Amino acid sequence: MRGLMWFRRDLRLADQPALSAACTECDQVIPLFVFDDPLLQSKEFGAACVNFMLGSLRELATSLEARGLALQWRRGDPVEEVVRAARDWKADVVYWNRDYEPRAILRDQLVQRELERMGLIVRTFKDHVVFEPQDIRGVSGEPLQRYSAYRARWWAQWSTHKPRALPVPAALRSSKQAMGLPSSPLPSAEELGYASFDPWIEPGEQQAWKRLRWFCEGPLHRYGTGRNIPGIEGSSKLSPHFRFGTISPRAAILAALKTLRKGRAGVSRPDVFLWIDELIWREFFQQILAEFPHVISGPFRREVAPPVREPGHERDRLFQAWCEGKTGYPIVDAGMRQLRQTGWMHNRVRMIVASFLVKDLRIDWQSGERYFMAHLLDADVAANNGNWQWCASTGTDAMKGYRIFNPTLQGKKFDPDGLYIRRYVPALASVPTANIHEPHLMALSEQEEARCRIGVDYPAPIVDHRQAREDYLRLSTQKRTP
Repeated sequence: MRGLMWFRRDLRLADQPALSAACTECDQVIPLFVFDDPLLQSKEFGAACVNFMLGSLRELATSLEARGLALQWRRGDPVEEVVRAARDWKADVVYWNRDYEPRAILRDQLVQRELERMGLIVRTFKDHVVFEPQDIRGVSGEPLQRYSAYRARWWAQWSTHKPRALPVPAALRSSKQAMGLPSSPLPSAEELGYASFDPWIEPGEQQAWKRLRWFCEGPLHRYGTGRNIPGIEGSSKLSPHFRFGTISPRAAILAALKTLRKGRAGVSRPDVFLWIDELIWREFFQQILAEFPHVISGPFRREVAPPVREPGHERDRLFQAWCEGKTGYPIVDAGMRQLRQTGWMHNRVRMIVASFLVKDLRIDWQSGERYFMAHLLDADVAANNGNWQWCASTGTDAMKGYRIFNPTLQGKKFDPDGLYIRRYVPALASVPTANIHEPHLMALSEQEEARCRIGVDYPAPIVDHRQAREDYLRLSTQKRTP
């Protein structure tokens, strides 16, 4: 039997359910990746994300080739290309791992319908998450809308089912190459319509495992503190790897839990479970996207509408300053410049810059969501949407307040010495620590000494946070008054 293995967001060999099934059930296996031209042309994702994907694909192709399989690739509409590939190569069965974005669900339904009409077997598998939306339900079978309830049921499912990770399929070690299909070089970023970009976080399955091992050996057990300090290596930075499936969430969680069984000094159970909570948040947002697809185009809570600035020159000026990291708030500017330079931003800083855009500048959260998608290495629709809605107070959480971060206090608390700020805002490199979070308060003589003239080398604050906060609260109250 000849199988077509359609790779998508699962660019790895280890713990790969669809690939494992294909290698077990078929005499010949054809690995395929399709470059989605309509999606690439939409520019929803940026160069950082596309280059990370290409780097991961190159490693996957090398790993497959070492085991006798040549990765095939095509460009075009995925529905047409998968169906055409199955017909051209006379496949008997097509394998893939499921996706939960609304457009991906529709795409897969169309592919499956066409393949089955041709008489082919379709085999799909759970992979991108530990538990699919239908696995975690309320008492009446309804999708859960509160993270705390979802988390409790997620852990109950874990305890009951005890997920395990699959090894690299043994059958890959013997040649299953179908029809002697040759491999061909993958396209470059430029050929796909994107600029070349050297990913700050190295792509590929081997790098994912290397980073996970490093994280589990140390930072994981200081995660409660380290995750909030952008100037140190306190987080795993595995989000791009989860985005493209160069490592599975099952394998990562099992590796983290395994550290608790080693009995060595320095192991912290609370920190391990705190990190796993972040992966459960990831699955919660996947469920929300699948069950409530309206979040793609609007707020989860439709009754909530944060006050936004009217379109026009002032709105555009403020948004551009935010995008370029020229707001006059050092922690905000460091985050936005890190994003532009590296394609990644520390999670605590993501919350700070999002709050600043929505609450201080009163710019719609969807503009920030789109900007992040166009620049992030880990551009994931569900996580990005869920986190932006959390920051905008339009999401699933039942918070009664407005969640307005003070960017200056956040900087002082989480980057007290300005280590992170100085790294990404060179103009502030020589500013004394006492002034690093409010450089505009320096006297002219101090500015000269620090070689940082406000308004010349570094901007003055584009808004006054205290006044912006008062305006936001006043306008929010007016909108909610009957």
